[in-house]
Amino acid sequence: MLPFVDMTEMGHEQVVFCHNKKTGLKAIIAIHDTTLGPALGGCRLYDYKSADDALRDVLRLSRGMTYKAAISGLDLGGGKSVILGNPGMKSEAFFRSFGRQIESLGGRYITAEDMNTTVSDMNHIRKETAHVTGIGARFGGSGNPSPVTAWGVFNGIRATLEIAFGSPSVEGRTIAIQGLGNVGRHLARYISERGGNLIYSDINGENVKKAIAEFGGTAVDSADYYSTKCDVLAPCAIGGIINKQTIPTIQAPIIAGGANNVLDDEVADGERVAERGIIFAPDYVINAGGLMSVYAELKQWPHETAMENAGEIFSTTKMIIEKARSESITSIMAANQLAQDRIEAVAQIKRLHVGG
Repeated sequence: MLPFVDMTEMGHEQVVFCHNKKTGLKAIIAIHDTTLGPALGGCRLYDYKSADDALRDVLRLSRGMTYKAAISGLDLGGGKSVILGNPGMKSEAFFRSFGRQIESLGGRYITAEDMNTTVSDMNHIRKETAHVTGIGARFGGSGNPSPVTAWGVFNGIRATLEIAFGSPSVEGRTIAIQGLGNVGRHLARYISERGGNLIYSDINGENVKKAIAEFGGTAVDSADYYSTKCDVLAPCAIGGIINKQTIPTIQAPIIAGGANNVLDDEVADGERVAERGIIFAPDYVINAGGLMSVYAELKQWPHETAMENAGEIFSTTKMIIEKARSESITSIMAANQLAQDRIEAVAQIKRLHVGG
């Protein structure tokens, strides 16, 4: 992979490669677009097969954050960071060394929790930089944004159900959740509390057992997840899983989940899903609740405000899918257009010099 080629094609402003020999830190920070404000996006810790895989992931995720902020009406740009490794590498020094890398960017990038990172990890980063959210109460933060993320996903699912079946109610509907991390677990709770039926798939069998014990439902083997008969497939784990191999096996009429970049190829796979007549809720639209949560933290707004904003994902999702249908384009293209329109409109505002 050639970083400058990919940066140019995807419109990135800056990519930073970070290393600390003493702590073992190897990380990449990608700043996609800061037209609307500082780039905000979580820090993902993942054992990538190669540095190329990590770079591809952080470039796609950071661009998604730009569109997520734009479509949600937030004054934020898009960024993301990935740390190459596994949770066993975690330590105070490990995350403090990463915090110093973030501090060196002077506020252009603000981090938060993501896959395999926690409030405790953010607290360590906070010791080195103020440019971090999702921190604990002792640092003045709001904690883990996952409940708000899941609330947005839940409301996005409700919107797709109304389009498909004429009612947004999850009662009696079957939702198959892939991945029972923080977002998947909270999503299961929201669905269970409202009478929905649940099917689970997770590489960690203990997560499935806990979910069944707490929320009811049944398990399905990972290999059979995509062909599961259900009303909604809700991927809440890794990206790239809706692709030319899995799409032909899908039996659900709806795909709406919390994972980022679930389409392996945004254009080709988006068209394949549309050709199958499957309703697809763009992931960065319905999982924007987490970003709304950390934005509320930055603004010192109450938690209730973040939940209310995440609830509005219902109407945003409906609007995007209806736009896609009326213009005969895919839902991901409709969402991208709306996000890009807002970025371009703000970019054209004349800057006024302030004397001093």
